[in-house]
Amino acid sequence: MDDVEYDSPIGLLRIEADEQGLTAVRFPGLDTPRSTRPRSRNTRNTHLKSAVRDLESYFANCSNPFRTPLSPQGTEFQKSVWTELGKLSNGTTTTYGKIADRIGNPKASRAVGLANNRNPLPIFLPCHRVIGKSGKLVGYAGEIWRKEWLLKHEGALLVFRS
Repeated sequence: MDDVEYDSPIGLLRIEADEQGLTAVRFPGLDTPRSTRPRSRNTRNTHLKSAVRDLESYFANCSNPFRTPLSPQGTEFQKSVWTELGKLSNGTTTTYGKIADRIGNPKASRAVGLANNRNPLPIFLPCHRVIGKSGKLVGYAGEIWRKEWLLKHEGALLVFRS
């Protein structure tokens, strides 16, 4: 497993990859100690290099789709939810219930929310584009302010918090 840290407009991202593709994107907290081993964009892992290019393009001009191969680990149900997330275009939002419908399990909106919460590849599998049925910004493992920032960046945020 290789990793690299990327300084993004929404904070530091720790990106991890194996031989098949990206395995995780993490938001290290302020209280999370940084690794003592050096990390940079000068990684030898081609998937990490590709991920950094994808992120630079995304944060510069919202380009989509990402080209980096993904290799998330999870249950079959989680993977079905994450596959649907990967189909969401920039500037769009959907609800947990609509994703449940799309995966053929219309009563599973709460389970979809849990799968979203366990999404190991935020931004690449855009769980930030999933909002509550009422239009509220709910549930984001990377904190709601990041979800709001990403949706504004993509021009999708029509609902404002008071």
